[in-house]
Amino acid sequence: MKSAMEKVRVSKLMSEQGLCSRREADVYIERGWVLVDGVAVTELGTRIFPNQRITLAKAAQSKQDASVTVLLNKPIGFVSGQAEQGYRPAITLVTAQSHFKGDRSPLRFSPAHLKGLAPAGRLDIDSTGLLVLTQDGRIAKQLIGENSGIEKEYLVRVEGRLDAAGLAKLNFGLSLDDSPLKRADVKWQNDDQLRFVLREGKKRQIRRMCELVGIKVTGLKRVRIGKVLLGDLTQGQWRYLRREERF
Repeated sequence: MKSAMEKVRVSKLMSEQGLCSRREADVYIERGWVLVDGVAVTELGTRIFPNQRITLAKAAQSKQDASVTVLLNKPIGFVSGQAEQGYRPAITLVTAQSHFKGDRSPLRFSPAHLKGLAPAGRLDIDSTGLLVLTQDGRIAKQLIGENSGIEKEYLVRVEGRLDAAGLAKLNFGLSLDDSPLKRADVKWQNDDQLRFVLREGKKRQIRRMCELVGIKVTGLKRVRIGKVLLGDLTQGQWRYLRREERF
């Protein structure tokens, strides 16, 4: 535990307090948009005591209010982040033409919404479903920060024999990368499909979990992140996260 007498970088505290990401904090500090006990901080690397009060200037708040978050139904064959091995990144699907016609957000597509838009979490190239891309560091931290406990729900089609003991292990008792997995909620959805609810996101976690109990994933779709559902989005379509929606 940090001592109240031990100074910490302002940017680190801002991230821990959910004010913004550390990268955004550095930008705000350089612009004089960060106040510590009411006094502007402008030098990167400045350290303060954890009990000092950090606030954002109105300019920083306005910038955050203008940031957008996109919900995309990613098809198979697209990577979540940077292009790799000839595969296109999911952000290339965010166009005016693929904007969900039922979007209830007042926002309309602008190329400016693509600037700084980055995936908050990954979805494997051979998986489909809900992918979040955001300009807002607060949302990114909420979804992929090291202490994030946001639920993610998947429908997983499998083949092979899974007995009661194997199902119990999927719920709790497996390890990946020499580390025990957090408790999951795994149930049969129908004869060949499982419903997974996870609170962590290791690389290809569900596929690897299934391999450990002797079954194979043949299809995987993410249908929910926190309180936000995939809903009526068809593959390749996207919509804006509305202001009143919360993960």
